[in-house]
Amino acid sequence: MGATAAESERGTNSGQETASKLAIIMYSGTADKFIPLGVLAQAAAAMSVEVSVFVTGFALMGFTKQRHELPFPPEFAALAPAMAQGMQANHVAGWDAMLREAKELGAKVYACSMMSSVMGLKKQDFNELIDDVVGAAAFLKDAEGGQTLFI
Repeated sequence: MGATAAESERGTNSGQETASKLAIIMYSGTADKFIPLGVLAQAAAAMSVEVSVFVTGFALMGFTKQRHELPFPPEFAALAPAMAQGMQANHVAGWDAMLREAKELGAKVYACSMMSSVMGLKKQDFNELIDDVVGAAAFLKDAEGGQTLFI
């Protein structure tokens, strides 16, 4: 049976709701976690989903103007060169390029004010991917009513 007009208008099928908002909490500072951040943010933004990313913990180091080498976890370090070659061979953009495209489509990226302070980082220390430095309560209010992913 086909979707009803109301389901089609809401972007649903068989009564399953499609999230119109996606909040991604990015905590991990390892390279293997930044790739899914880029992929998910870009895909959701391309689907006209309202995307907001809250960067906290060690992930903040990937968003500073001063470049930091993002490590791979020890259990995956040996696989990193092959993955890099595979991404290059398949013309897969880097996580930061994917996130830039997501931002061009309306995604917002916020740094956690508490962890920024703990790590001695100010708004001017972050690169252009960070839209603002906000508290957890402000981010949670913005994320209300959507799906939340923790990376």
